[in-house]
Amino acid sequence: MSDHHDGHDTGGHAVPHKMLIGTCAALLLLTGITVWSSKIDFNELQMPEMNIIIAIGIATFKVALVGLIFMHLRWDRSFTAFIFVSSILLVGLFISFAMMDSKEYQPEVIQTNSVEIQQKLDALPKAPPAKP
Repeated sequence: MSDHHDGHDTGGHAVPHKMLIGTCAALLLLTGITVWSSKIDFNELQMPEMNIIIAIGIATFKVALVGLIFMHLRWDRSFTAFIFVSSILLVGLFISFAMMDSKEYQPEVIQTNSVEIQQKLDALPKAPPAKP
């Protein structure tokens, strides 16, 4: 065999198993924190949007972790990492614009008790089945 190299690498970057297992453990921990924080009722603290803010923050951190370790961006050229981080920031910007607009029509939403309405609907007499 010759030592001829045509410019192609024969293998990718080898990541130590300890780092992969640590990253997996961190992702599982962050998933558990997301589930735990979703059960906290921030309505009592007058901050109903806090659940989504926490979930998006944790998800952003998880995306960065996956990109850096599993996609090997930590060891890649800095331009690739710049494009990756820029895309995450732009997605965050687009989501923030959408969230700003969600409060625009809030006064027009009719607030009601859905449990009471469902009970009244259940109490209505059932219609006979239609004959073909």
